[in-house]
Amino acid sequence: MTVPAERVPRRPALPGQALPLLLVVALLAPVSFLFAQQRLLTEDDRGLAVRERMGVEYLRALGPVTLALVDAQSAAVAGQTASREALTRAVEEAASVDTRLGDQLRTHDRWTGLRAKLEALPDRALTDPEAAFVAYGEVTDLLLALHRKVREGSGLMRDPQSDSFFLQDAVSEELPEALVTAGRLADLATLAARRPAAERLRTGPELAGLRVAALTPATDLVTDLRAAVDNTESTKLGANVLAPLDTYQRAVEQLAALSAPTDPPRAGGAPGAGGPAELTAARDNAQSAARQLQPVILDELDELLRERIDRLDRGRWLAGTAAGVAVLLVAALGAVLLSAYRRGRRQAVGGHRADEDSGAAPGGTGWEPPGEPRGPAPLGTLAPAEPRMLQPAGRGPAAGTGTGTERWGPFDAAR
Repeated sequence: MTVPAERVPRRPALPGQALPLLLVVALLAPVSFLFAQQRLLTEDDRGLAVRERMGVEYLRALGPVTLALVDAQSAAVAGQTASREALTRAVEEAASVDTRLGDQLRTHDRWTGLRAKLEALPDRALTDPEAAFVAYGEVTDLLLALHRKVREGSGLMRDPQSDSFFLQDAVSEELPEALVTAGRLADLATLAARRPAAERLRTGPELAGLRVAALTPATDLVTDLRAAVDNTESTKLGANVLAPLDTYQRAVEQLAALSAPTDPPRAGGAPGAGGPAELTAARDNAQSAARQLQPVILDELDELLRERIDRLDRGRWLAGTAAGVAVLLVAALGAVLLSAYRRGRRQAVGGHRADEDSGAAPGGTGWEPPGEPRGPAPLGTLAPAEPRMLQPAGRGPAAGTGTGTERWGPFDAAR
């Protein structure tokens, strides 16, 4: 008889043990990846917007410096002694801003060179207006270079939004250049009226070049602001910008008309339809309109950047919240799977111990092979059968009858 083999308790296979962990990791990995990607992208966008706001603050400080420097140049070319109080105050305020933001915007070197040139300008009017025109021209070139450096260091020139890009281009490039070149145009017209007749031949091309240099950024400024209004979602930008923009545009048109060349040229070397006094007045009107327009542009640009930072912060908060909820859900799922796995293990161990306590082989049926008999067989136990001879059919006693002697008699006779 075949003896059944002892059954060994079954253990969960390795894939079954690792399945809950693999499932948790499979759910958690893409959530973590998406959150990290979103965090990285928003961090870059937010950092750019923060630096752009630094650039706006720096440009706000450079605005008074530009206006005061253009006024000082006009006074020096006209042979007047202008007050340096406005320029000194503007320089001090810009220096404090550069101290705070120069490291982030990398403007220290440019500002240091510009400030040295500003402080080197004479307090009194120069006896040679031509030399004053050249000296102030060098300083204004450095000032325009500093504006460009602020655009680059702050990232304003890489702004990704249409409305804020056009605003920054208008206030950081076109407006300063328009102010400086319009001042040079009016000052050169003043100088042209005083030049000897032998030098007036070269005055015409210079005035024509400065006229183009002054009107081109002014026209681009108007174009930028109208494009910003057309491409914005802000409901306040158009209402705040268009009114001072119209004033500035009218002043620029007047400056363009008075500086237009005449045929034949005006007597005395006048630059165009208007004399030096009319051209200077038109320049003053354009400068006054720019003084009103500049803070409006800066305010609107700063507001757009601040709203962008708020949106990015809200997006980061929502992404963090969603990622946290996803982690909690995955953790709860992992806990459920782990609990089910442990419960199955406990049930298997408990069944194994129950088999041992009942005396049966672990995992068996309780059957044991028979052993050797000890003592008399109990009642009902089969005894070993006696050997018997085969007899021919029809002879001798019937099977199962007679005594033992009768059965073995023929065998004894034959011996």
